[in-house]
Amino acid sequence: MAEDAEVQSAEAQSAERRGAEAARAFWTVAPGAGEIRRETLREPGAGDVVVRALYSGISRGTEALVFSGRVPPTEYHRMRAPFQAGELPGPVKYGYASVGTVEQGPGEMIGRGIFALFPHQTRYVVPAADAHLLPAGVPPSRAVLAANLETAVNGVWDAEPQRTDRVTVIGAGAVGCLVAYVAARTVGCDVELVDTNPAREPIARALGVRFALSGEAASGATIVIHASGSPAGLERALELAAFEALILEMSWYGCQRVALPLGEAFHAQRLTIKSSQVGHVARPQRARYDRRGRMQVALSLLDDAALDVLITGESAFDELPGVMARLAGGPADSICHRIRY
Repeated sequence: MAEDAEVQSAEAQSAERRGAEAARAFWTVAPGAGEIRRETLREPGAGDVVVRALYSGISRGTEALVFSGRVPPTEYHRMRAPFQAGELPGPVKYGYASVGTVEQGPGEMIGRGIFALFPHQTRYVVPAADAHLLPAGVPPSRAVLAANLETAVNGVWDAEPQRTDRVTVIGAGAVGCLVAYVAARTVGCDVELVDTNPAREPIARALGVRFALSGEAASGATIVIHASGSPAGLERALELAAFEALILEMSWYGCQRVALPLGEAFHAQRLTIKSSQVGHVARPQRARYDRRGRMQVALSLLDDAALDVLITGESAFDELPGVMARLAGGPADSICHRIRY
């Protein structure tokens, strides 16, 4: 009887341990369809941390393309998220804006808030080097903006604005708003944020930049940063650019082809179109920062409560399959949608 009791106790402890190691994650299982699956966490090593998620953020740009199955096959490898599971087009566990608390790891990290480029999952194990400690004064609820803010920092570095530049940012989504914010805060140049949605005006005002509807935007910008995801927005960038201006393209179109009127004033104006992508640190700052250093710059900028205006919605984790379908389904007023765990 004593032996039976010991066996039952061991089995109960084993079951409890398995339950503690379990997690749930969001997977895209087919174009336009997602589900929450149970995960088994790997055994953490000496250099790992175990994280319990508090929040994650949805990128309506890249994640919408992944969820909708609109990533071209040529880009499957380059589009891999740092901790992606599965393969594009799916089933795939994709995402890169998770904020949580360290449950297990180096003593100085236990109980601390971190940001990780991890998909939507309740608990996970990552190398400690990939768990970025949140600076004092940055609440976890705001830190879901870190990935988009890192992209914005990289874009501003690519554009190399000076204080005397007139900068126009087209597209007041998460990346566009953050680009405008970074250019105004860190460089101090004149910035106009342009969008087709008049509801973006109070957001621009909260971020400390001017706002204009697309048809009313001022021409003569020395730098135009395009982040609307729309070919019409890029065409408008050509129209607003000054002589020998730089047009920085930050949108990613997936499978969509983009046509531009390059036979009009493009050559006479001696315009330059340059791409920006967060996969590499922008060349002008590559000697000073690696990717981890760039993330630290982004996290340090999150100390401003004005950025909370970009969190335009929040849902519970269990609602994520329906929320993702809604956000990817068409135009919406959402900028950054936060998932609560």
